[in-house]
Amino acid sequence: MTRTESPLEDRNAPGSPSRNTDDWLVDARTSYDTVADSYANFVRDALATEPYLRASLALFAELVHAAGDGPVADVGCGPGHVTAHLHKLGVDAFGIDLSPAMIDLARRDHPDLRFEVGSMTDLQLADASIAALLAFWSLIHIPDDAVPSVLGHFHRVLRPGGPLLLGFHVGDESRLKTQGYGGHPMNVYVHRRLPDRVAAWLRDTGFTIKAHLLIGPDTDAPGAILIAVRQP
Repeated sequence: MTRTESPLEDRNAPGSPSRNTDDWLVDARTSYDTVADSYANFVRDALATEPYLRASLALFAELVHAAGDGPVADVGCGPGHVTAHLHKLGVDAFGIDLSPAMIDLARRDHPDLRFEVGSMTDLQLADASIAALLAFWSLIHIPDDAVPSVLGHFHRVLRPGGPLLLGFHVGDESRLKTQGYGGHPMNVYVHRRLPDRVAAWLRDTGFTIKAHLLIGPDTDAPGAILIAVRQP
């Protein structure tokens, strides 16, 4: 799933409609299979121009080391550029993505790292089996009514005390994205959310909020980073 969006390619939609889980998952998988090559080119060097995102990832890596290290899941990893960045920071990161085409690109570009096809709506990871987890702009296509269940999976697979990093677009609207990277057709809703709402979902799921960073608050497309830990 995506980490960034191009607002010029979105059109306003009247909120976040209730849809069958299979429907929006199929739409997301098909859309990102279609744009995989163009998207990989779009994000390949994106972190180089984003010092606040790099700082957030560095802090996350420090928290992973402080928690005793271990496997770290990058859920919604796309073509694997953030997974690879974490690996360079000494993190034992592996990637999971809904799109098989994205996973093929991640394996091609980062052959020494582990990537697998999977969905955050049904993580195939054992309970308390990973040291940390991040969803870096990959919750943005999950409808509101499915977010608590997804966060429940994150809580389930994390070790007690394990850190969680969420990155997302800030706002209170949903947009239907019909055209994406390279001009290819897409059919996914992009959900912008207020940090307080995401924090409330996390607390309700059993997380403690440790930090909140608002990025670009004076821009048209602000972002947020929330760092939390699974309660013992």
